[in-house]
Amino acid sequence: MPGTSALTVWHYDSPRGAAAGEVRLRDLQQRGHVTVVDAVTVTWVRGAHAPRVVHLRHRGPWARGPESVLGPLVAVLVAGSTPGTPAAGLDLLATRLAGTGIERDFLADVRDGLVPGTSALLVLSSDADLDEIRLVIERGRARGDVRLEHAMLRDDAPPRLATAVRDLARRDA
Repeated sequence: MPGTSALTVWHYDSPRGAAAGEVRLRDLQQRGHVTVVDAVTVTWVRGAHAPRVVHLRHRGPWARGPESVLGPLVAVLVAGSTPGTPAAGLDLLATRLAGTGIERDFLADVRDGLVPGTSALLVLSSDADLDEIRLVIERGRARGDVRLEHAMLRDDAPPRLATAVRDLARRDA
């Protein structure tokens, strides 16, 4: 529905998929179906110890400085997915985000999709038309190489997310 803020995650079953997603996202943006607030691609090549996160764009008072709010989010989620590492960061983040529309199950699903041999496009947006987003990526979904996840957000979600991931990053530093 137009006028909705959302956090969408496009999970691809190959390291190159997110690059195609970035092209599709630009098309959606040009057609006025989404206003990108922040976006990152996450590429995790097999054999690498961690994914490569590339910041695409950020706007808004909560996205201060050169860092993306979504980059630190990925760091928190990936840190909680290491075998033998407790999901304490994910649980703490979920507690801090309670009531924003970003629930623990959503965060866990995003984390579980960030694995070697895959890629993802994470998009924090306003004015998101999820029906149009689904149509644009439908071809990939039909092949089974992309999975779309989304969380509909309350107005206070982006600044609370930024504060929570920055606090967790400072705590772990």
